[in-house]
Amino acid sequence: MESRSVPPGPYRATKLWNEVTTSFRAGMPLRKHRQHFKKYGNCFTAGEAVDWLYDLLRNNNNFGPEVTRQQTLQLLRKFLKNHVIEDIKGRWGSENLDDNSQLFRFPANSPLKTLPRRHPELRKNSIENFSKDKDSIFKLRNLSRRTPKKHGLYFSQENTEKMNCEIVNEDQENSFGNREISQEDVEEVWRYIFLSHLQTILGVSSLEEVINPEQVVPQYVMHNMTSTSKHGIVLLQDKSADLPHWVLSAMKCLANWPRSNDMNNPTYVGFERDVFRTIADYFLDLPEPLLTFEYYELFVNILGLLQPHLERVAIDALQLCCLLLPPPNRRKLQLLMRMISRMSQNVDMPQLHDAMGTRSLMIHTFSRCVLCCAEEVDLDELLAARLVSFLMDHHQEILQVPSYLQTAVEKHLDYLKKGHIKNPGEGLMVPLPTYSYCKQISAQEFDEQKVSTSQAALAELLENIIKNKSLPLKEKRKKLKQFQKEYPLIYQKRFPTTESEAALFGDKPTIKQPMLILRKPKFRSLRY
Repeated sequence: MESRSVPPGPYRATKLWNEVTTSFRAGMPLRKHRQHFKKYGNCFTAGEAVDWLYDLLRNNNNFGPEVTRQQTLQLLRKFLKNHVIEDIKGRWGSENLDDNSQLFRFPANSPLKTLPRRHPELRKNSIENFSKDKDSIFKLRNLSRRTPKKHGLYFSQENTEKMNCEIVNEDQENSFGNREISQEDVEEVWRYIFLSHLQTILGVSSLEEVINPEQVVPQYVMHNMTSTSKHGIVLLQDKSADLPHWVLSAMKCLANWPRSNDMNNPTYVGFERDVFRTIADYFLDLPEPLLTFEYYELFVNILGLLQPHLERVAIDALQLCCLLLPPPNRRKLQLLMRMISRMSQNVDMPQLHDAMGTRSLMIHTFSRCVLCCAEEVDLDELLAARLVSFLMDHHQEILQVPSYLQTAVEKHLDYLKKGHIKNPGEGLMVPLPTYSYCKQISAQEFDEQKVSTSQAALAELLENIIKNKSLPLKEKRKKLKQFQKEYPLIYQKRFPTTESEAALFGDKPTIKQPMLILRKPKFRSLRY
């Protein structure tokens, strides 16, 4: 069954749960089964349910092919716990479910989970508080924005040399060319620039449903951007918040296996499994996931972008949102992703699990260490596995510092220093650079543009063949014939009639007329 797109917004995990349960209830085949010499209609076995749901999840853009059969079985157990299904005797809740021939059915009513009631006035106030001038220090002029194309983000930043500033009287003008910017000003600019770029990347008219501006901690973003090693790894001033030395040594051991630069201990059979278990135990014992409970909804929303035509947007969005993490969390995430990515690609890595490959083991082990909700959410495992899989493949780009953000902030602060105000009470008018972005289009428009662009390129290719004077006539005929065979509609549009085609080769007709064909004379035999 084709997956539907769940738009960004609050409680996206619950919306996904409702989508999956609805699809399962609507599509799961029901038939008669016999059990203990008795027939039951409109039911299915647990094994059949695992097969069908496993296929559904792997082909659903919200979860992807990384879903395992064991995760599917866990989800079915949650279906039974939440009364999405029941056993053939009507029992649910405390009953168990295994991948076997046990019979189950759908209850008469399968209620969807209701979304929690929100308090829009609280979110509205937080948005308004952010947009107001803080202590009348300065006002930020709105950016001229357009949303990105649906299949990717490609934006340019053009610094306008001439700004239309309001002219004021000389006696009312206060120049701040030498004005010193306070730390408070700097933090507000970082918050504003961050939210502006995130809104543009996500292509939403408002961030109200995605993130609260107060969740952006400028100090974290600034530290994650500026305090890094030559490899882009966050450096910590407080060493007590760093990974313990023994964990770092274990991670380096497996990341560089079989070469170990930090561990001189003698190895033994199963040594690498014990080292891996030591690392896993440390991350599993962390008090909260690396992406924190606070940003759970934000990253679940970004998961909706993990589709083939939106991969570039997802990378850009994750690159920004990972800057929100407390520096110790970001550093742990960077080191963890580097380790598991190297391990999954290392052909010399011994088998760490009897029934699971290295990549699957990495995802299964560390998913909930990276993303999970403070309260139990039924799709946590699937959503976390989807995100960790994507991070493993793109961690170098996602966890690097976006230089364009630093440039935008520096320009913003420069305008703030050089700005003018009419009077101190009204705040500073800050001239901003003009930002131009691609316009968002629908999927249908994108497909139409893709076809028209391809056709235009083919038409241009045809014209190049026609106008190529260095191409021998015989070779040109051969290429045109091949083009006509491959793209008949484009060829017919260029040569609607045989006369138009004949005109290309001068007066020589492409087909010899009967009157021009000379008959061979018959020679009479000289023999009588």
